[in-house]
Amino acid sequence: MTLEKPRYLERCPGFDSDMMEPNRTITIVQKRQEEFLTDKQVVDYYEHRKKFLAHLLRMGKDPEKAEGYSPYTVDGTADRTARFDFWRWKNRGGYSLPPTQEDASAYMEEVAFWDVTEATKGKQMEALLRYSTWLQRKFNRDQWEFDWTFQSGGGNTGPRDFLTKEERQKIRQAALKKDGNPTYGVDEEDLPGGGRRDSWKYTSLVWVSLDAGLRPVEVGRAKTSWCDTDNGVLRIPREESSKNKGNWTVGLTDRTATALSRWLDERAEHPRYDGTDKLWLTRRGNRYGSNELRRIIQDLCDRADIPHEDRQMSWYTIRHSVGTYMTKERDLAAAKAQLRHRNAKTTMKYDQVPVEDRRDALDNMG
Repeated sequence: MTLEKPRYLERCPGFDSDMMEPNRTITIVQKRQEEFLTDKQVVDYYEHRKKFLAHLLRMGKDPEKAEGYSPYTVDGTADRTARFDFWRWKNRGGYSLPPTQEDASAYMEEVAFWDVTEATKGKQMEALLRYSTWLQRKFNRDQWEFDWTFQSGGGNTGPRDFLTKEERQKIRQAALKKDGNPTYGVDEEDLPGGGRRDSWKYTSLVWVSLDAGLRPVEVGRAKTSWCDTDNGVLRIPREESSKNKGNWTVGLTDRTATALSRWLDERAEHPRYDGTDKLWLTRRGNRYGSNELRRIIQDLCDRADIPHEDRQMSWYTIRHSVGTYMTKERDLAAAKAQLRHRNAKTTMKYDQVPVEDRRDALDNMG
């Protein structure tokens, strides 16, 4: 098949070739991608990729200063993101644009167990994060987040920062105080209880996440049909699971089940939720994403006096705390089931000793 448009960025119409190094070209559409796609898909993908790679060269490093990455860096990023796109077309239902958080998470879960150096894994994650940043600017998508942390220059790998037991307790209490009246622009007299100020929305959202370790995409995808508060569980069907690999039954504490039950009762009378089975909606009536949830967890940390400026404080911090302490209190099998991992190797990263236990060990060692 012959690509009607130039395959290399140096020869793109309207592209400033002075930004390129002598004798260097950056591949927009790889040969194996051409062979896999139809003619029309190739043209569509070419336009998508051209905008992405040109953005990296012009302003990808610092948009405010219009500072781009070097052609060498963009060349590597182009290759790694093309590899990712090709993988998802082959493994996740064929050609589609743009990629999603679920696509990126599934891919990095495979990358985590490649027989390559940590630096190679880190560079692959860096490339996806650059891809995500551009998608966020162009399509208003949430920034991608991953279970894994890699150092692109080498080093150890492991889970991101997690909440300690004391911090988890503080976050629970802070969530109780955060709940106000989520009017969403609805007149207060039309709300249940005449506009009461003790909504269970945030308490249920945070507490369920503290128990179930919900990923951001799962918070946004959660439905009322998942909730079995009588038995204290979430029942996530295969077709609605973020990994789409099987049905999941996730345990909840009694206090969380009570909070969730109260929210379900309140939600049933709230006009904003008419005609939708989404469990939680933002103030604008949209489903939650990683950006909104990051703001919630950081606000809760501020309320609870938990420092977070020098920490990777995102919604995944809650998830990692569930994995760490479930492994400590029970075992890896329990953590695997609670976190809904399809691969036991993914759960093994939580087989570590929390810092407070290591501190006690040092005290005992003298």
